[in-house]
Amino acid sequence: MSKPAIRILLLLSAVLGAALLPAAQDIQHVRTAVNVEIPVRVFKGEAFVDGLSLADFEVYEDGKLQTLDAVYLVRKTLIERREETTPFSPDTNRHFYLFFEMSEYDPRLREALSYFIKEVLLPGDELFIVTPMKTYRMRSELLIAAGREKVYEQLLGIIRRDILVGSASYRDILNDLKELALTLVGAVSLSSTNTESPMAGDLFSTGSVYDINTSVEEQLQMYAGCLSRLENMRQVDQAQFSAFADRLSAQPGRKEIFLFYQREYVPKLDPAVFTVYQSVYNNRPDIIHTLTGLFDFFKRETTIDVDPIRKAYADSGATVHFLYLPRPTPKVPGVIMEEQSEDVFAPFRQMSLATGGYIASTANLEAAMRSAVAAAESYYLLYYTPKNYASDGTFRALKVRLKSGAARLSHRMGYIAD
Repeated sequence: MSKPAIRILLLLSAVLGAALLPAAQDIQHVRTAVNVEIPVRVFKGEAFVDGLSLADFEVYEDGKLQTLDAVYLVRKTLIERREETTPFSPDTNRHFYLFFEMSEYDPRLREALSYFIKEVLLPGDELFIVTPMKTYRMRSELLIAAGREKVYEQLLGIIRRDILVGSASYRDILNDLKELALTLVGAVSLSSTNTESPMAGDLFSTGSVYDINTSVEEQLQMYAGCLSRLENMRQVDQAQFSAFADRLSAQPGRKEIFLFYQREYVPKLDPAVFTVYQSVYNNRPDIIHTLTGLFDFFKRETTIDVDPIRKAYADSGATVHFLYLPRPTPKVPGVIMEEQSEDVFAPFRQMSLATGGYIASTANLEAAMRSAVAAAESYYLLYYTPKNYASDGTFRALKVRLKSGAARLSHRMGYIAD
């Protein structure tokens, strides 16, 4: 590939092109029966509450109480208990998606992946692995044929390789930004003692590998160019988010998505550096213009509209579990390593909240994975027929409550009446 598929835009494109079964390409997103299904997780503390009946639940659609037709208690793929006034046939087949939105390989993935492959996957499950390079589809029958240990080692090797290779261009840009920032900071340090020749001296004392003969104007333009390339690589396309949600809607069964997202940093020139440059080069409009552009770039706010994303994934029938991987702030002398995660973090988090998924920000990936799986494996399926239903394309907000008792409930936030 000429470019690494590190950002979610390309990851979703890979899923759209390769993840779903060929037969699923022809499935249309059409509801033939106006019955709404709501997977609901009920917890007291960290323990799942499994003794509830039809009479314990209340469901509200746009604030109006509905009449429940059935409730099913599901453990993994088995319906353990059912209570129904109208019979339904829940599809409990499981489709797992593991997205690795990471620019650097984290060895802590070993324990999380080992647990998932060796203890979670069951015969009949389907697994999609989405890396910064491509999408891999695996049927669980391979676990029996090849053995779980061998499958685990092979998948771990693939994930590690794809993160390192697929994210190489992204890391190269970050390294270029760091080196340019170090060079520019070094020039500022020298200019504070030699205003007649700001670029004189040995810049290699800053740790930069850039040619000391490169002019300040060229370095600033290269820095701006690197920021632009990084922004293009990190572009979030809302249409791609919606398209993937539509494909999930068309796929029957339970769809459990685990998003591993790694904290990101971008080397930013210290504001004091901007001040010194503006003072030293106040007679150079070209440099001042470039500096102003850089300063404005770092002040820009995220413009992603997450509300359509929330609604699309709530409607999809999937559950999104968001596992955020923090890491220590890199230390670079004279440079501020500013976190650059919010524009991707916000849509991921909202997708999880909208679908009733599990959210964690932790360095203990195995523990987070176990908690996310626990939330995915035990749930109630509630069914009802909406009152005064109209296929008008509007979003209907859902709220599930218990009639008595204190508990924590998680479920999708609504559906689109189409």
